[in-house]
Amino acid sequence: MKKIKVFTLPILALVFLSSCVSVRVVSDYDREANFNEYKSYAFYKTGIDKAQISDLDKKRILKAIDNELSARGFVKSQEPDLLISIFTKEREQVDVYNNNFGWGWGGFGWGGFYNPWVWGPGWGWGGAWGPNVSTRTQGSLYIDLIDAKNKELVWQGRGVGTLNNTKNIEKKEARIREFVGEILQAYPPARAVAAN
Repeated sequence: MKKIKVFTLPILALVFLSSCVSVRVVSDYDREANFNEYKSYAFYKTGIDKAQISDLDKKRILKAIDNELSARGFVKSQEPDLLISIFTKEREQVDVYNNNFGWGWGGFGWGGFYNPWVWGPGWGWGGAWGPNVSTRTQGSLYIDLIDAKNKELVWQGRGVGTLNNTKNIEKKEARIREFVGEILQAYPPARAVAAN
């Protein structure tokens, strides 16, 4: 009995961890920008207003960005070094799983592969008939950092992952914090900071 408990706990942990889909992050930056000079920021309202998400989700994203940047020593300012904008995209992803498990012995009953109208043993399909289709929402969050003096994009991070279509606000906020945190881990670019 103890062996079963010891064996099932790692399996349950593995199932739980695999169900938490991470955020895939890609970033790009201007090689000529001096990222050591950027100490303050403000949100770029014009860009943020164009993001096609609810105002509540915008607030959640901006709050998460505020928390990440202030934890790194950045200061929100009326005369910022950086302007921050966001952009979002979303698409439905359709997953099709084939549930047919192959051929198997059908046992006794009506039918079988060779003659469906005869009572007796026969070959038939195992498993469920037809494919199983599920959909999920794949979302992308872009965070743009713009040099406030020359109004040029100096860094862009993009996070892609499955969105939790949930009514649970705490889970939604946690997923947004995860997206923002994973994206901003790529800022500042290590090579650019080391070179300056």
